[in-house]
Parts: sequence; C-alpha cells; structure tokens
Amino acid sequence: MSGHSKWSNIKNRKGKQDAIRGKIFTKLARAITVAVREGGADADYNSSLATAIEKAKAQNMPNDNIDRAIKAGLGALEGQHFETITYEGYGPSGTAFMVQCLTDNKNRTAADVRHYFSKYNGNLGTTGCVGYLFDRKGVISIEFDDKIDEDTLMMAALEAGAEDFEVQDESYEITTAPEDFITVLNGLKSAGYDNIKGDVMYIPQTYVKVEDEDALKNLGKLIDALDDNDDVQEVYHNWDEPEEEDEE
Repeated sequence: MSGHSKWSNIKNRKGKQDAIRGKIFTKLARAITVAVREGGADADYNSSLATAIEKAKAQNMPNDNIDRAIKAGLGALEGQHFETITYEGYGPSGTAFMVQCLTDNKNRTAADVRHYFSKYNGNLGTTGCVGYLFDRKGVISIEFDDKIDEDTLMMAALEAGAEDFEVQDESYEITTAPEDFITVLNGLKSAGYDNIKGDVMYIPQTYVKVEDEDALKNLGKLIDALDDNDDVQEVYHNWDEPEEEDEE
C-alpha cells in the first residue's frame, strides 16, 4: 500500500494556493452559498452545507466569512444557477486528473479546462476515462496529541461509522464513505477530539512517478493554472509529488 497521507496530499497540493487567501475564501464562500441555496441553511439537515463549512474551517476561513456566505445563499438572486461538474483528463506522463468545478457557465469552464490541459501537454478526456483510478472517500485527519489514546480513538471512529483507521507520520487518518463523512466527523467532535480536519475527496488508488523534467514543469503549471481558475473548486491527481516540493 502507498504510504501517502491522503489529507496531507491535498493540504500540500494547496500550498501555493494558500498564499492567495482571498481567492481561496471566494471559492469556499461560493460553495457554501450554493449549498444553502440548494438545501437550506441548517447544516444538520444539509450534508452538502456541512461539508462545505467543514472544508472552509479546514482552510481557516473566519466564521464571519462563513456566516456571510450562508446569508448570501438565503438571499440569493433568482435565476442565478450554479452546477457542479467534474472533468477528467490526462496530464503529462500519463498522470490522471479529476477537476471538480462549480460554475454558472459550463461552456466557459469546459473551454478553460480544455485549454489548460492542451497547453501543458495533457488532454481533457471523457467522463469515466480516469475516474476508475480514484476512490471517492471522506477523509478525517487528527493531529497527534499525547492525550490521545490510539486504540480509544480507533474504536470511537469505527463505532461512529468509519471504514478505516491509519496512523501517519504526524496524524491519525480516518476514512469514511462519502455519505458517512459528516456523521463520523461530528461523532468524533462530540467525543472530545479536536485539531480535526476533513473533506470528501478523490483518492488515487495508485500513484505515478514522473522523472522527465519537461513533464514535471508542465505538471506544476497545469495544477497552478487549474487552481487559479475561479470555477475550479478542487484538483485531484495521481502524480507522486516529491517530498521536497510538498514542503516548499
């Protein structure tokens, strides 16, 4: 099995994005607003909203920003429609990409995403072309703490409905079915665990090592271009990124 930490892979991939907090928060706020518009403002009954709020908190988005996004959803303009679209494609050296978007103009977004893949030596594929290489899972990460008993945490996670429990270098990592993510997350919080981060994400089943220098440069540029697009919410890939790049 790969030793990759599922949560830290996503966290590290967002390293460059985090330097531009405003853009990140704008995307997170849009996801919250749309979730409210489609399912109401009660996170206990709207799992999409609960997940969007959890994602925002994991990125240290201020509570005031979250509250404003919820209010914006409640007062959203009639006729404005956003939809979630996931594009699949091939990056340099046979890497696989899943690009999750939230857009009010899918023609614009599709054209942008196709352009990025073409520009950086990849190509946008059809639905299902690489999706089978990923598993859709909820992932919860809890930082190591001397007060945490590993066996007790594992039992609490499994009793709450988790599928798997792993010990990583600096954290405990809990995997759930997407539909059980919020239930398990809330169960662990109720049990007194904090320093929790979580998200529902696409997890690569295997990773691809890339050694060609041109391919490496194009991979970085492709990811940056996708991340920088306002319509792109998440970028998942199976590139086995070197540790030294993760820590920059």
